[in-house]
Amino acid sequence: MNRIFRNFVGRGRTDGRPDSSRDRLESALARIGDKKGEGSRACLTVYAKAARKAADAADARARSGLALGPLDGRIVSIKDLFDVAGEVTRAGSKVLLSEGKLAVADAPAVARLRAAGAVIVAKTNMTEFAFSGVGLNPHFGTPGNPHDRERIPGGSSSGAAVAVADGMCEIAIGSDTGGSTRIPAALCGIVGWKPSKQRVPTEGAFPLSHTLDSIGPMARTVADCARADAVMAGDTWEELAPASLQGLRIGIPLGLPIDDLDDAVAAPCADAMVRIERAGAAVSFAAIPYFEEMLAINAKGGFAPKEAYAIHQKRLEAHGKEIDPNVRARIERGGSIGTEDYAEMLLARKRLVRAMDGQLAELDALMLPTTAICAPKFDDVATAESFSKRNMQLLRNPSIVNFFDLCAISLPIPSPKLPVGLMLVARNGRDRRLFEIAAAVETLFAG
Repeated sequence: MNRIFRNFVGRGRTDGRPDSSRDRLESALARIGDKKGEGSRACLTVYAKAARKAADAADARARSGLALGPLDGRIVSIKDLFDVAGEVTRAGSKVLLSEGKLAVADAPAVARLRAAGAVIVAKTNMTEFAFSGVGLNPHFGTPGNPHDRERIPGGSSSGAAVAVADGMCEIAIGSDTGGSTRIPAALCGIVGWKPSKQRVPTEGAFPLSHTLDSIGPMARTVADCARADAVMAGDTWEELAPASLQGLRIGIPLGLPIDDLDDAVAAPCADAMVRIERAGAAVSFAAIPYFEEMLAINAKGGFAPKEAYAIHQKRLEAHGKEIDPNVRARIERGGSIGTEDYAEMLLARKRLVRAMDGQLAELDALMLPTTAICAPKFDDVATAESFSKRNMQLLRNPSIVNFFDLCAISLPIPSPKLPVGLMLVARNGRDRRLFEIAAAVETLFAG
């Protein structure tokens, strides 16, 4: 156990946005267009004309009292892997762009956003094919972290997190296969949400892993993430009421999630956990026996490499040299995973998902650091070896959630230097309850 956790744990708004959707949109477009900013690297396609039309329509509805729902008039970006009718879905790749295949319809998640009155301002940059937690893109550039431009934004939804943090949108929609909403949210100091996998349809989102992919939002607040999640899930929206922290059963998982943490992460997370405990939550360490079995299953090669290889095998043969070498190396590893091993992985995971769900029935939530490290500098991921090391450190904790088919949220917590994320995790299907708990923790940290 990290020594800082041993020492700490166990001791007992107005958002300032202009009023109209059009005004807020113009502010976002100005931030995107600022030549001194990160707009050209964060946003790969800008829908200025269509967004202005949508914002004006939202303002007209607002004047008539006919709002379409909780996202009507909100400024939203979508990750580059979502289908938009009539466009090539790049997924951060010039290879896909050169293939020229046009989407015939909007992805269901995008269609639901539009139907709810969301003003879609841009498509945001990402790791090629969504296959790393670092966020680099050698083809379209990588946006710098809003807190230190010499540091990475995290990935794979890199442009999405930077767009929110830098005011280019109010809500960003990303995908999450092993932490791709929560990692950049943690590193950029915003909120990132990973829903229960089945909650939001993944059709029309370029896949990485059919087993693990999910779709979730990033924003400055828990409530905005909850609004976007409800719309994409097709739920009827009800205003979010923070849970009472008094008596909540919250577990800190022993072992893997709190081992080998950087002190810059461990100390703020431990302080945050103490504050949650002092606010009345029943905080305890939770011995979870399934992590070693998860590691043994992933040692066979992992679901994402195997499934990505199946998706990209022909593309690798024809255009392998045009793919980001860090991404290509991870995909190619999937080619060595046999059919028998893959089948065994699926069966073993199914058993462990049931077992984890049973253990979490005794808790309202788990809490743990979102990532084991803060945002590294670009120089710290410049070689294949250093990239691989940092990538694994970033993915380690959030990928647990995808493996065990859970829902989770990363919250920014008070930190003296770089942003740090605290992750709250709950059972599959407990999404609304987790939002309520997260809203309570967010309020506590704001106090």
